Amino acid sequence: MGNTITLSIVYFIAIILLLAFNELNYRRLKVKGEITRKFAHFTATVAVVPFPYIFSSHWYVLILASIFFIALFVTQRIKQLNSIHDIERKSIGSYLLPMSIYITFLMSNLLDNKFIYILPMLVLGISDPMAAIVGMGMKKNNHQIKLFGISTGKSIFGSGAFFITTIVICLIALYFHRGVFDLKTFWLALVVSIVGSLAEMISWRGSDNLTIPVSIAFTLLFLL
Repeated sequence: MGNTITLSIVYFIAIILLLAFNELNYRRLKVKGEITRKFAHFTATVAVVPFPYIFSSHWYVLILASIFFIALFVTQRIKQLNSIHDIERKSIGSYLLPMSIYITFLMSNLLDNKFIYILPMLVLGISDPMAAIVGMGMKKNNHQIKLFGISTGKSIFGSGAFFITTIVICLIALYFHRGVFDLKTFWLALVVSIVGSLAEMISWRGSDNLTIPVSIAFTLLFLL
């Protein structure tokens, strides 16, 4: 228990340092809020991937997630931590990230299946920022995706980047998880990638921070 508490403190301090570094880049180097936000999203999400190997109880993750949820809420109210909050669009994604980490971890913990947590976090941490980078960086012929005549706010190149990145992540992760590279590995990777891409496509105001990992976790629950 002592080691777990120590590791919890280490993670807490590490994320504080990450946010401070991000804020320094935003203020001193004038890096745009969208970029510093995505950097924080990537580093924080990838950093929590080992949680199932560190925490045997979901209560530790709940405490950490609650602390950062409150910190994000307070800093936005007092107009601080603009490296996270300074974006033109309306988004609740920063609040949903700690929630999604806890909910996905809880599912994994209760089912005693670490992979149900690890793969969704990898996709959320890598594919989601990749979609944003490609979507914002490639403007020419990058049309908005519409469903039933309604714009999803997502672009063709951005969603394509999400799908391609996700299927690569899934193929690698499923191979190491199952120990074999067979037809089932391919179709599992394909299904998970489609589900994750649809969750990303239809989400709005940053809700994909929750819908992506939860939808992938449920897909793995039914298919593995």
